[in-house]
Amino acid sequence: RSVPERMVPFSFPLSRCALWDPVPMGDVIVAHVTYYRNPKVSMLEKTLRLAYRHAKQKEKLLSCFLLGTLAVSEDGEGIMLTIDRFDPGREV
Repeated sequence: RSVPERMVPFSFPLSRCALWDPVPMGDVIVAHVTYYRNPKVSMLEKTLRLAYRHAKQKEKLLSCFLLGTLAVSEDGEGIMLTIDRFDPGREV
């Protein structure tokens, strides 16, 4: 597969002591989850309705979390993300 141009290498925040040598070694590899697998997303209806109701009540920026599980299919070819919980978060 071709590598999209919008992908950028990731980096870690600065720290006082390095656990490894940060100099790149070897060829560039792609570590994107969709490069080797076919992703699928599943969401419970009650979770979606709760998130929708919460979004309708708020007029300003919405702060929330969608929680779920990530699993690899039995044949190893796909990834299933199941979102089953909505956490509205806190204003603080």
